[in-house]
Amino acid sequence: MCANVLVAEDDVKQAEIIGHYLVRDGHVARLVHDGRTALEEVRRWPPDLLVLDVMMPGIDGLDICRVLRAEPAYAGLPVLMLTARATEEDLLLAFDLGADEYVTKPYSPRELMARIRNLLKRVERLTEVSLRASTGTAGDTPGVLTAGAITVDPRRHTVSVEGRPVLCTAGEFDLLTAMAAEPGRVFTRRQLIAISRGTNAYITERTVDVHVLNLRKKIEADPSSPVHLLTVYKVGYKLNDRTPEDTSQPSEN
Repeated sequence: MCANVLVAEDDVKQAEIIGHYLVRDGHVARLVHDGRTALEEVRRWPPDLLVLDVMMPGIDGLDICRVLRAEPAYAGLPVLMLTARATEEDLLLAFDLGADEYVTKPYSPRELMARIRNLLKRVERLTEVSLRASTGTAGDTPGVLTAGAITVDPRRHTVSVEGRPVLCTAGEFDLLTAMAAEPGRVFTRRQLIAISRGTNAYITERTVDVHVLNLRKKIEADPSSPVHLLTVYKVGYKLNDRTPEDTSQPSEN
């Protein structure tokens, strides 16, 4: 698919290299070199994907991600972060703020393009999931997924809990869509990584835990006592296929 990609990288040469490979891959690339301009360009020219360097003058990439995720129009914007920081703490912080991919420097352009392709294919995979879905809500709308009180519409990229809209990042939405397609099924962390990022995923299983924690803050009345997104001890996670009113047994934490 041809995509509009915004590259925010303060190293002009690196930005031009990324832009060259994007154009060669059939995409449209726009290059900026500081955080403030990056925010302005996202709002002026909403991209299909944001390639975001963490260390930039003015506003750094982490703050940009934090700001964008707080705005409904960009809550689902795929964000790939570039950084020289390679510790697990840095990785988890980036995902906690809403990054969907995290590539450490130095990297090869081929590796970066593979990650970009993976991100851009997510929309296609979500559409396939919706087409395979056999159940729906709101008048049996085709392709709409339901799991208890949670409704996921992959085509419109919307989530609601008991009718209340919920804003999700692309990574969170991938995870929720996969689980909503099979409510009640227990998914291991590795299965969730493979579903959302492919079998060659480099991230750790703790990344899934971060997504789950963030999702619970959004969909649960009390994240410390979840009733929708449940933990199955020593196995993984599942979406409750019953509404809280229909559940008589204690919820799993």
